[in-house]
Amino acid sequence: MNINLDIEIAVRLLISFAIGTAIGLEREYRSKAAGLRTMIIICLGSTIFTEISIHLGANNPDRLAANIVTGIGFLGGGVIFKDGLTITGITTATTIWISAALGMAVGAGEYFVAIVGSGVVLIVLTLMEKVQGLVERWHQSRTYRIEFKLSNDCDAFIEEKLKELRLGFKKRRDLKENHSSIVIYEVFGNERNLEQFNKILKTEQQILSFGY
Repeated sequence: MNINLDIEIAVRLLISFAIGTAIGLEREYRSKAAGLRTMIIICLGSTIFTEISIHLGANNPDRLAANIVTGIGFLGGGVIFKDGLTITGITTATTIWISAALGMAVGAGEYFVAIVGSGVVLIVLTLMEKVQGLVERWHQSRTYRIEFKLSNDCDAFIEEKLKELRLGFKKRRDLKENHSSIVIYEVFGNERNLEQFNKILKTEQQILSFGY
């Protein structure tokens, strides 16, 4: 038994636990699919796999690292969902991916990379969200799916309102169903005008439904 080695491994596991806890708490606070326990287990698991790879003395330790990345890819794919025209969970999936990378860094003894990397990740997840919110209020793009009565030509009405609100737009698709027509527009502009456009769509009787 090598006591010094055992202490070193214990320290690595504790650092990995701390990193997983820090990232997991941020995800838990925002009620994300992958929260506290998930991030801790991912980070610890990656550290343990890396430790095993090193101590087994494999000729190609990078193969195990590649397998960890592949496995994490499956986990990440499970939290990405498509809701209508919106895709959610991409940030959670990438957080799972980077947590595994940080755990591997700890397992390899790269403490500086792991600690600084976890700090950068927390900055991106917290402070950068505020920056993203400011940018979205100033300019964002939405893909609208608008269904209206077949007997009415609603395209001209929609485009007129978009121009009045000074919103940029591109008509992507024009579909026809049994008793209605569907148009898909990519609309971009500031958040206030986009919300005003939503109110117009909600009150217009020609429009049967819409979503983005």
